Amino acid sequence: MIHIERLNSAHVPFVKKIQLSDESVRFASTADDFLLDSSDTTHRYVIKQYNLVVGFFKLDIDYASTYRFCSKSSVGLRTFAVDQRQQGKGLGTKTVEALLCYLAKHYHTYDFVYLTVNCKNPAAIACYRKGGFEDTGELYLGGQAGPQHVMRRKITV
Repeated sequence: MIHIERLNSAHVPFVKKIQLSDESVRFASTADDFLLDSSDTTHRYVIKQYNLVVGFFKLDIDYASTYRFCSKSSVGLRTFAVDQRQQGKGLGTKTVEALLCYLAKHYHTYDFVYLTVNCKNPAAIACYRKGGFEDTGELYLGGQAGPQHVMRRKITV
């Protein structure tokens, strides 16, 4: 079972133990970078399976001010990463499904959740599609790792 929790100090040592492949780091971030990125508009979360921290992500409530493709009443999903030792078990898709329930409960004042996913990352694209995200048909060209698909999902209560 997947559980989403807002990052707190008790999670930090477990987040630091998350191992990411070089490719995952290229597309997302290192655990250390994730822990350093803190602001009032960036909400950091951990992904837990059976009380074990297996990944992390951020929700950016000011995503629209940085990315023109994002509507003002939307939140952005960033830095979504699952420990490489836990990959291939469907945890990404299960987390996306759990995230949508979480958003409907805790971010219900927003209309959509947006994300960008690298065009060279077919596993992540498939994960988001399975979780109900749609490709908007737009490409974001500002990423360091190359072109990215813009995807979104309606937040429904």
